[in-house]
Amino acid sequence: MNECSKAAARRMHTAGFATHYLVGDGLDVGSGSDPLSKVAHLFPLIRSVTTFDLPDGDAQLLAKHPDDRFDFLHSSHCLEHVRDPREALRNWVRVVRPGGHLVVLVPDEDLYEQGVWPSTFNPDHKHTFTVCKAKSWSPVSVNLTDLFAAVADRAEVLRVEMLHQTFQRSGTRRDQTLTPVGECATEFVLRKQSGSKE
Repeated sequence: MNECSKAAARRMHTAGFATHYLVGDGLDVGSGSDPLSKVAHLFPLIRSVTTFDLPDGDAQLLAKHPDDRFDFLHSSHCLEHVRDPREALRNWVRVVRPGGHLVVLVPDEDLYEQGVWPSTFNPDHKHTFTVCKAKSWSPVSVNLTDLFAAVADRAEVLRVEMLHQTFQRSGTRRDQTLTPVGECATEFVLRKQSGSKE
């Protein structure tokens, strides 16, 4: 619920987002009803944001966008909905210019699904995500470290953070993203390498 808007205050006060990552012309993949454009005025170096959602095509392929088109790509809680996160991330890197950034939020499987699959909070989720585990309870778990390795020839990892600060560990199991502050996610930032070939 409004995960992009929730992230804005944190990002405004975190080194890099306003000065390096969210700079220039961007693509917001899976923008939905809470697009980055709604909070773009808080990041003065954003020039423009192009939204991309279901009517625009398949977020896994981004077929309508050419290589090296955008200075940055932003995606808040879309990667868990695609068929193949590895192919999606390769295409997301593809449309970013060399030296540009990808800023991506995915639900953390322990904070969001909380040990239950299929997801009881969002039945359209096709994957769960963790930063790195030897073994997960989820049959569709994706280690982000493995996902990054799939694009390591094209992009470097700058930042990975589990956003657990507002997660309430006591109490009954519930979708904590429905609260005004609960993020229950992992955020990562990649930088497309200069001279990378698709």
